[in-house]
Amino acid sequence: MKLIAQCTVALLLCVVCVSGQPQPPVASPKRVLIISIDGGRPDVLLRANTPNLRELLAAGSFTFWARTTEMANTLPSHTSMITGVTPQKHGINFNKDVPEEELRYPNYPTIFELAKKKGYSTALAAGKSKFIALCRPKTVDYPLMPSAKASFTDAEVATKASEGLREHQPQVMLVHFAGGDKAGHAIGWGSEPQIEALEEIDKGVGKVIGTLKELNLYETTLIIVTADHGGAARSHGQGDVRARHIPWIAVGPGIRKNLDLTIFKDLVVNTEDTFATACAYLGITLGDDIDGKPITQMYDGAELMQDIASPKAKPKPATRPAASGTNAAINKSNFTDLLKNLSYAHEGLNANVIGGKLKPNSNISPEFASGADICSGIPQPSDKTLPGWN
Repeated sequence: MKLIAQCTVALLLCVVCVSGQPQPPVASPKRVLIISIDGGRPDVLLRANTPNLRELLAAGSFTFWARTTEMANTLPSHTSMITGVTPQKHGINFNKDVPEEELRYPNYPTIFELAKKKGYSTALAAGKSKFIALCRPKTVDYPLMPSAKASFTDAEVATKASEGLREHQPQVMLVHFAGGDKAGHAIGWGSEPQIEALEEIDKGVGKVIGTLKELNLYETTLIIVTADHGGAARSHGQGDVRARHIPWIAVGPGIRKNLDLTIFKDLVVNTEDTFATACAYLGITLGDDIDGKPITQMYDGAELMQDIASPKAKPKPATRPAASGTNAAINKSNFTDLLKNLSYAHEGLNANVIGGKLKPNSNISPEFASGADICSGIPQPSDKTLPGWN
């Protein structure tokens, strides 16, 4: 029995380590909820009174520097969000309702299609009727959308999504709130009416999340909150950086709490990564031609800071655990040790950081000879000049 137990433990360790990447929990029930805030430019969301979104920030990993497609339009960007490929590949370049006889579906399978093949149930609650283009027949079990050329208010979307969860408990669900985009086009991005619309959406998010909690599904659900595009003035589209930046928040089993993903130097989250991250959690294999990638850095065990103590040290793998314990972000004592041992050179200045102070030596300018505070008047090196930071 002892030998069997040891073999079992060894096998589990192999499963975790074979890819060299932190893996989603494998034992928990699989459920994914994607919430899209149409037109949700990150800085405007932060200005608004959005307590439910802020609660999700504290509960998960996030970035406000995620990027949508270059087209930065609703339907093409949402299609990339749930297919994992760019508009050039999925072919949904239109952004309006089309007659049923002209309706076409993406060239690549959506997460709904792939989930159905794995035996998952699916649902889509949307504020705009043109989302029918994402509902290839027999792929969305519970389409909760307005009729052609009609729309739902954000309160109606929240109600329908909550009712759908209670009645069917779909395992893969997309909830789309349209009010932020409508207010942006009508009055302007960053306007008070748009902020009010985003605050109404926040209430809807709270209602949907509250329903998950009532059903005891919250702890086993991967929740991704994001947007299709931002905007400026009364429009959005290609070539405007204000339209391309979107929020990206992930909450769920094994995901680090209150972690800003920009702490990973080379990580850029794209809208196609929503698809890839959801698929990885569901155990769906990604094709070689998918543009998205799973955001594994958000899981416990992902390294937050690489070894920077020695210029000759080889960079450590991006998945070395930074701290022990569930949802450990940065261990303060470890972080302090890193600062104490940090070495760098700048314009002939050579010094060691000792207890937060500069250790004087013959190469230090007179103004620093007294051991002045490290940040006082000293040009700080960029990340590229820190030894081993790459």
